[in-house]
Amino acid sequence: MNTEEDGAIDPLNASIAEIKSGEASEQYLTFFMGKEEFGVDILSVQEIRGWEPVTPIPNSPEHVLGVMNLRGTVAPIIDLRMSFGIEERRYTEKTVVIVLTIPTEKKSKIIGVVVDAVSDVCSFTKSEIQPSPELTQTDQAQYVKGLGSTEDKMVILLQLTECLMAAPKGRDKQRQLKAG
Repeated sequence: MNTEEDGAIDPLNASIAEIKSGEASEQYLTFFMGKEEFGVDILSVQEIRGWEPVTPIPNSPEHVLGVMNLRGTVAPIIDLRMSFGIEERRYTEKTVVIVLTIPTEKKSKIIGVVVDAVSDVCSFTKSEIQPSPELTQTDQAQYVKGLGSTEDKMVILLQLTECLMAAPKGRDKQRQLKAG
C-alpha cells in the first residue's frame, strides 16, 4: 500500500471505529468571536449570510441590532458579542450572520446571530464533549452546552434558546446610567 492510499484509509478507519464503538457524533458549525471558537448544532443552522445592514427596532435591547427580511420571514438579528459581553468590534467583510432555527415552547423561531467569521464543521462524539466548568455565575453560562475537544483545539459548544433575545441583565441598567 502506498502513502496516498493510507491517507484515504485513515478517515475511513476512524469512521468504522466510531460505528463499532456505538458512539455517534454530533456535528457543529464553528465560528469565531474574538480569539475564541464557538459551535452551534449544525441541524439548527438554516443558512450563512454575509453582513448587511439591518432595520433597527426602537426600544429593543442593545444586543438586538434590528431585523432582517430572510426570504419572507422577518427575523431579529442579535450580536452574540454583545450578548456574551465580549469586546465590541466593527463589522467587516468577514462578519457573517448565521441564521438559526431556535426551538420554543410554541413553535420554532428564526433568528440571525452576528459573529466575526465562520470556521468549519466539526464532529464531536459524546466522549469528546465535556461539561462546561461552573466558573461564572453569568446569565450567558446558560447557553454553554459544553466544551468540544480534539487534539488540536477546544470549541465552546452553544445551545441557544429564545431567551437569547431578552436583554442581558445589567445591560439596560448600564444604558440607563449612561443616559441619566
